[in-house]
Amino acid sequence: MENKIVVRTARLLATLAIGIASFTQVHAAPTLPPTPVVHYHKVQVQDTKVFYREAGDTQRPTVLLLHGFPTSSFMYRDLIPLLATQYHVIAPDLPGFGFTESPSRARFDYKFQHLAEVMDGFTQALGLKHYAIQVFDYGAPVGLRLALMHPERVTAIITQNGNAYEEGLGDAWNPIQKYWREPTPENREALRQFLKPDGLAWQYTHGVKDPSLVAPEAYTLDSALMARPENEEIQLDLFLDYASNVALYPQFQKYFRDRQPPILAVWGQNDPFFIPPGARAYQRDVPGAEVHLYDTGHFALQTHLQKIAATTLDFLARHLK
Repeated sequence: MENKIVVRTARLLATLAIGIASFTQVHAAPTLPPTPVVHYHKVQVQDTKVFYREAGDTQRPTVLLLHGFPTSSFMYRDLIPLLATQYHVIAPDLPGFGFTESPSRARFDYKFQHLAEVMDGFTQALGLKHYAIQVFDYGAPVGLRLALMHPERVTAIITQNGNAYEEGLGDAWNPIQKYWREPTPENREALRQFLKPDGLAWQYTHGVKDPSLVAPEAYTLDSALMARPENEEIQLDLFLDYASNVALYPQFQKYFRDRQPPILAVWGQNDPFFIPPGARAYQRDVPGAEVHLYDTGHFALQTHLQKIAATTLDFLARHLK
């Protein structure tokens, strides 16, 4: 009798074990496709430590992401893993922005040419021989200066509200242009509104149909970094020097005509700073330039990440080997 109980118990346990194994196999947690890991580094360039984000296979073509005002490489935080499925992606912070050092104005000349020279040194420090550039806002004149310095290195240009034409300057530039014409203390002070928390948040939400899509940590981080000692003055210096970018527009346009680089413009059409005619103007110098307008504001990636990423990956797949 005792042996029969033992045998029955063993059979029951065996059946139960098979059942558990089958249940586990059928109901196992689904696996997600691997997501590229983003690494965070700093590298010494001249007298400045430059912070950058990096992801993707270093043996694949490189895409260099250059941010604009008032943000940093943080604006690309969600785009980087998407591009890195196919490319080696690098996104630095410009001096005075993000987590790159902000040297004092006494020892660093906050002008766009100097920012471009630091970024040129950055690409050399990382050994980047060829790279596509994805540029936004301030990143456009910095990246296009790199193209003028080393036209053979730039393999393609993706511009997201990154301007190179006077017709692309919207009315929001009026008080800044007034400062260019008359660089008085009064006109400088009038621009400080752009640097305050409400002014920074407005740049993210203006022209956006559904502001709930705009992550508040983006403009909150910008505001916190703007509050660092001397940073407001640094930004006002750059507002004044932006006139040097406009003066270079004819050279940028000649570069487009002479080199005919592949160009993709992905543009928030409700941007008060860089308006749609600036996007379409690229086709005047590069007839094959592709232009996509989205019903959103200045920071188009905040609301149209998936569409812009898909369009960018398709463009790069056709133009990068």
